[in-house]
Order: sequence, then C-alpha cells, then structure tokens
Amino acid sequence: MTVLTVPVLGFALCFAALILLFFVAFKPRHGSVPLNRRRWGHQVEQSAISKVSQSTADAVAGVLGESGGPYNRGLLYNAGVKMAPADFTVLVAAGALVLGVFGTLTVNWFIGIAAAVATPFFARMALGLLTEKRRGKFDGQLTDSIQMLIGGLRAGHSVMRSIEAAALEADVPSSEEFARIVNETRIGKDARQAIDECSDRMQSEDFRWIGQAIQINREVGGDLAEVLEQVAATIRERSEIKGHIRSLSAEGKMSAYILMALPVGVGLFMSVINPSYLQVLFQTPIGLIMLAVSFLLFAVGGFWMSRVIKIKF
Repeated sequence: MTVLTVPVLGFALCFAALILLFFVAFKPRHGSVPLNRRRWGHQVEQSAISKVSQSTADAVAGVLGESGGPYNRGLLYNAGVKMAPADFTVLVAAGALVLGVFGTLTVNWFIGIAAAVATPFFARMALGLLTEKRRGKFDGQLTDSIQMLIGGLRAGHSVMRSIEAAALEADVPSSEEFARIVNETRIGKDARQAIDECSDRMQSEDFRWIGQAIQINREVGGDLAEVLEQVAATIRERSEIKGHIRSLSAEGKMSAYILMALPVGVGLFMSVINPSYLQVLFQTPIGLIMLAVSFLLFAVGGFWMSRVIKIKF
C-alpha cells in the first residue's frame, strides 16, 4: 500500500461515515406503527441510502435487544432526546469513526484511537448534561405548574383532570411529564406511584411533596388547593435559596472550567506553533505512560472539582 493510498482510504471512510451519520440523524421519524398500517393504501418510499441506514439501525436494535444497550430508552427520555436507542447508538458509532479517521489523518494514530474511544463517553456525558438541564427546567416551571393545578382544583376539577389540563398548558418538560402521569394512570397505574416515579426521574423533592399532599388528601380529605398553596410558598422560598447558592458557587464553577480547559488549550496551542515539541509524548513508551497517567489525573481532578462545587440541600 503506497503512502498516497492511506489518506485516500481514510477520507473515503470518513465520507462514508458522514453520509451514514447524516441519514441516521435526519431520517424521517415514524411512529411505532408503520405508516402504511396507519393510512390505508399508503406506501412508504425510501431511497437506497435510507434503506441502508434503516437496515443498520434495525440490525443494531436486534443486537441491543429490549435493554437498549448503554443508551437505553430511559436515559434518552430523561435527556429529552427523541431517538430510538439503536438510532442513537449508530449515531455515536458513526461519530466515533469520523473523529477517529480525522484525528489519525490530522495528528497521528494515537490521537485518532483516543478520539474514537472517547466518543461514547462524551456522548454519555452530553446526555447527562441534557438530563440535568431538563431537570433544572422542570424545577423552574414547578411553581407555575402548581398554580395551574390549584386553578383546576378550585374550578371543581379532579386531581387527574387538573394534571391533564396542566399538561396541555405547561411548557416542556413539565407538559411531557404530566402527560405521562395521566397516560400511566389511564392504563391502571396508581396515581401516587406515577407521581413518585416522575419525581424520581426529575430528582425533584419538591414534586414529591405534591404527591404526598395528594395522597394525604385522598386518605383524609380536606382542601387540597389550600395545601398546595402552602407547598407552592415553600417551593418558592427554596427556589430563592437555590438561586442564592448558585450565585455564590458560580465563581467556583468558572474556576473549575478554566482549570479543566487550560491544559487542553495549552497542549493544542503548543501542537500548532511547535508540533515537534510534543512528539516525544506520542512516540516513546514513557511519553505514552505519562499521557495515560495525565488523563487519569485529569479525570480524577475533574470529578473532585465537580463534587466540590455541587451543593446538595
């Protein structure tokens, strides 16, 4: 194999991965029931590339099974990603291939392999960040959601009817969670269990209080709207305290971000202005060992700083 053949082969693989990535990420979304079954006489037309991407996703789904693999339905749902586990797995695999080929062609084989191996972990981290963002939005909307529930109760509606009305009027993700609670109770799940599972998904102790208030009202009776008014006042006070804590910990978070980005930025800068300066880290066994140890310490330090600046109360 000549020297010219390797870059050409690498670019061909990278281009093929980009095509697969594009058609998996942006292919038309269908419901769980095929369109030709939902609309009588309708035939779904797919291009050859769409068929290949669909076949790939179906094959991956068969391998992953009901569990969904590392990117299961629960994880994707909590992150707000409207994709099937198989589609997302194919998307991550294609991204890993693209980054691996790109890193190999632009830097060296070690960086390419490291980028490909790190892609699934970065995807998991991205899902974690999206989940935390979605939970934060849910907490931020909780006060308004309670006011919708109180309004429905004072208008004479039942608890579930008030939750259904809030699902129609609230913003995402509160509307999605309330709609899920209503749908689960319609198929036979206990309302208290559905609300507790929602609070577990959102990791919201405030919403758990609402479930407890509803359960107590079902057992002993009373004015549920008045109880929820007191709960809403308590949640507003807790939200004010949370905002104060976020403002005080903002400096620590910014320091953590800078300390984490500084070694990476310095390394990239040195590789641009003087590429031979860092070659010893990639061409000698001692250099590779030092890189592995530095990555390990980098991960430990990042985890330690994230625990320091994350305050639970």
